[in-house]
This record gives sequence, structure tokens and C-alpha cells, in this order.
Amino acid sequence: MQKRKLGKANLEVSAIGLGCMGLSFGLGPAADRKEAINVIRGAVDRGVTLFDTAEAYGPYTNEDLVGEALEPMRSRVLIGTKFGYEIENGQPIGLNSRPDRIRAAVEGSLKRLRTDHIDVLTQHRVDPAVPMEDVAGTVKDLIAAGKVRHFGLSEASANSIRKAHIVQPVTVIQDHYSLWMREPETTKFALCEELGIGLVAWGPLGQGFLTGAITRDTKFDDPNDLRKDFPRFTPEALEANFKVVDFLKDLAVRKNAKPAQIALAWLLAQKPWVVPIPGATHINHLEENLRAADLQLTAADLKEIDDAFAMIDIQGAPISKVLDASIDR
Repeated sequence: MQKRKLGKANLEVSAIGLGCMGLSFGLGPAADRKEAINVIRGAVDRGVTLFDTAEAYGPYTNEDLVGEALEPMRSRVLIGTKFGYEIENGQPIGLNSRPDRIRAAVEGSLKRLRTDHIDVLTQHRVDPAVPMEDVAGTVKDLIAAGKVRHFGLSEASANSIRKAHIVQPVTVIQDHYSLWMREPETTKFALCEELGIGLVAWGPLGQGFLTGAITRDTKFDDPNDLRKDFPRFTPEALEANFKVVDFLKDLAVRKNAKPAQIALAWLLAQKPWVVPIPGATHINHLEENLRAADLQLTAADLKEIDDAFAMIDIQGAPISKVLDASIDR
């Protein structure tokens, strides 16, 4: 597996990481625990070093899964987790990034992850009730205490990132970034270049849509599948958006690849400090995704992709625009 360095901190990670959320939360029923552990450990065996989870995934269950899976091989990997929600009776009930809540969240995460440090601690969503300087200062203290190695922000505005970076340098930001969600190119790329920050791309496969596995007959009626409430996954939006999949499938055939590999290779071709974290629920999905790191898209390929997407009117707001917690001030 190729490696990349994120930001001025030179945090070296595998070119493709593993987003662990879908193994236990958000995209339908949780995977069988044994199979989920096999996927995570299989990723390590195949060279993946960056694993992403969060306190709110479950809540708690995903961190517990990741902790069990990675405990025997902890020295070989980097674990990123996120704080930022108030959790009551096992459910996130709103944003909370007060310093005392951050410290309590970290203690809980360390225990569930079965580790003495968190490699990348990320604020899940900006809390408008708490000054960013207070959040960054608290993380700075946790870094000084050896409990955290690097600071990250997820779906934060450029203004919030700048405020945080003055207090505690931000190593990475997480943003919703993919072929059908390109907003970070205009809102974050210049800032990342200026401040020396890496970008971890979540949702790089469009919540499964860009893999081509979702068909016109796919139903999102499982109560645990968040996609049932996403505007891009309504029947009407999906029908219009299949132009995206049709194009990717055609290009994939010509490149002797899979649509998911095209989508991931495209991300890797954008900037050397962009690292996608696709999920995978089976070993075959994992292996397919990881092969994208070896897929070379030519300048002609990249132009063809850009030209094609410029002609496609993608329907429905992206997930990052409809999540009720994505509040930034």
C-alpha cells in the first residue's frame, strides 16, 4: 500500500484508509461482529494504517468494535475518533464540545479503543455554543498529556479552522468529498495548502452509490439505513443520478476496473494530501477498494471525468447538507 503524508505534521498514513462506521451503524444492519473484525484486521494485513471511528457511531459500539479488532496490532496502525455530541440514554441528543465533555469523551474512547492514546482526535461537528479557541485549547492540553497525537476538524468552516489552528495546529480536516460532492475544492483546498493541513475524505463512494451496487430496484427501507432520509436517495433523485453510475461503469470497463476504483483513484489524483476512507463490510469489498491505489488515471481520463460530470445535473442535496448536526458558525 502506498503512503501519504498529511499536512505539515507529516502524519504518514496509507493512501486509502478504512471508514469503520458502516460496520456497526448507519447503512443498514450491523455486520456480524466476527466478520467485521476480519475486515478490520484484513485491512491491516493489506497495508491500511488509518482507521476512522467516532464516539457517536452506535453510539459507542463502533469504537468498541475497532478497539477489539486492532488491539493485537495497535503498534502498526493509526486510530482516529471523534467527539462533539451530547449522548443520553445511548443516543446523540445534540452538540456538546464543552471542555469537560471533550475530556470525558476522550477517556471513554481510550477505554473502548483499548489504547493509551488517540492518533487523530477530531471534532465531529462545530458547536456554535463553544468558542473554537476553547475546543482547540482543550485538545492542546490532551496532546500535552500524551492522550492525543493530532487534532482534526470535521465539516468545519474555513473561519473555524483558522481560529482553531492558531491555538493548536490542525493536522487534518474531514470533509464530505467525492465525485458527486466537490465543494471542498472551492472551500477548503486553498486553506489546506496555506496552513499545511491534510484532508480525509469521508463518503468517498457516495454512501455506496458510486460503486454501482445500488440499482433502480434498491430499497432503503431498513430503519437502520440513514440513506432512506437523504434527498439524493429518493426514487426520483436516484433515477436522475444514475447518469453518474452509467458513466463510471462505462469508464471502468475501458480501464479494466470497477466503478468504485475509478471514484477512489480520482480522489487520489486530486491532491497528494487527500486520503479517502471508504467503508467495507466484506473482505472482497475491501480488496476492491484498496486496488484503487494502484489504478493510474491519465490526464485524458481526468479531463473526461471532469467534462462528463460538468454535464450531469446531480439531483438532491448531499448528506453533509442535510445532517441536522452540521451546524457551523
